[in-house]
Amino acid sequence: MTDLSFKKREHVVSTRLIETLFGSGSLSVAAFPMRAVYKMVPRTATDVPVQVLISVPKKHFKHAVDRNRVKRQVREAYRHQKQPLIDAVPADKSLLLAFVWLSNQLAPSTTVANRIEKMVRRIAEKAACGLVKSE
Repeated sequence: MTDLSFKKREHVVSTRLIETLFGSGSLSVAAFPMRAVYKMVPRTATDVPVQVLISVPKKHFKHAVDRNRVKRQVREAYRHQKQPLIDAVPADKSLLLAFVWLSNQLAPSTTVANRIEKMVRRIAEKAACGLVKSE
């Protein structure tokens, strides 16, 4: 049985990790209306295999209720699709992943879920083949 939770330790919250993720050497994949930025880093004893950041810019949605709706949709879609990523990441590495919303329009939850699934599948294939660079 797979764990469909999305606990706090699975979130990227450290400023150092965010700078590492968006710094040089990170890769990205896009499936409109989102883009995923990811980077493989060495895993410490307390890290989980995959840590995620969700970003919905205020530039795209002025109202917080709209930003929160999109973040909720992305969290829900990722929660159901995260297992292939966890399985693909090597035991000594950790994958930092950021989902960035690109559109000015809201999208149906099914569209968001399909795009997340497509991006997760592509990232998992690259991670399993060893094509994701690490620090």
